[in-house]
Amino acid sequence: MAARIRSSWTIVVPILAAIALIATWQRSLTLVIVILVGAVLIAAVLAAVHHAEVVAHRVGEPFGSLVLAVAVTIIEVALIVTLMASGKPGTDTLARDTVFAAVIITCNGIVGISLLLGSIRHNLPRFNPEGTGAALGIVATLTTITLVLPTFTVSEPGPQFTPSQLGFVAVAALALYAAFVLTQTRRHREFFLPVSTSGEAIDGNEHAPTPTLKATMLSLGLLLVSLIAVVGLAKAVSPALEAGVEAAGIPNSFVGVVIALLVLLPEGIAASRAALQNRIQTSLNLAFGSAMASIGLTIPVLAVLSIWLPGPLTLGLGPLQIVLLVLTVAVATLTVIPGRATRLQGLVHLIIFASFVFLAISP
Repeated sequence: MAARIRSSWTIVVPILAAIALIATWQRSLTLVIVILVGAVLIAAVLAAVHHAEVVAHRVGEPFGSLVLAVAVTIIEVALIVTLMASGKPGTDTLARDTVFAAVIITCNGIVGISLLLGSIRHNLPRFNPEGTGAALGIVATLTTITLVLPTFTVSEPGPQFTPSQLGFVAVAALALYAAFVLTQTRRHREFFLPVSTSGEAIDGNEHAPTPTLKATMLSLGLLLVSLIAVVGLAKAVSPALEAGVEAAGIPNSFVGVVIALLVLLPEGIAASRAALQNRIQTSLNLAFGSAMASIGLTIPVLAVLSIWLPGPLTLGLGPLQIVLLVLTVAVATLTVIPGRATRLQGLVHLIIFASFVFLAISP
């Protein structure tokens, strides 16, 4: 396994990305260089997928899903902070736009494509509604208390929390996320394992041999290099991205959508692969786990960093976003209850996701 990893492109790309990061650090880039850096950036994300999956196979489900979720959150927080630190107009809502986009992308985009692929390949694959329903409940609660409540609080002008409110919400988000992780990995671990056609939990790693410790440590190191490179290269191309969004007449909030799409690409690929291998439960673990980590870890970190970041931290959603959130939770609930994946369910989620992207471009 280790020899195969060494000889593959997945070891070359992180090194190439690290070199590109050093070469472009704190420099103005031409359009050609931006395109090349963007290509390296996407390749680094794909390499991160591979190495995160190697680590995930070693630790097993549901711990493997947590590896990807935490990795994605690290990228997300770093990108948000680096862009907010610039203090440019519109960056005060970047955290809200990115986190909300992550929720919609995971709960509709990743869930939808996973259900669709799984049902096409395996007709009627099953998952555990108890574990998946618990994850959806945490996602809905976290999103509501962090992104919906600021719109209706009155202690602070605008859709913002007061420092004390932000501190309370940050602690509550961490507590919810920690409680879920303990439930997922210890007390009710069987609720989050892949399910057989008879409804019994099965070992999530049956489909592939377990990587050796040496291969796992190599992948862990390359995963860290890939994550650092992704964050740095994304920062390098962000001025061109912002300028392109502005030139196209698209709202600045769409930058948050692009960031979320980029950082969730590893989860989307991993979830799609799992669905094709008849492991819908793993796909849903990845989707809802990423949404949970995106809120439960990102918001508390930003709450602390907001002490030093320039400008306010605007978290409250607008009416259009709240409607999409309510629709997402309602449809996801109906999807989870039967414990079976169908093509219709996947299509409905994908239509909601497409509506979100379209309305983000043309509100």
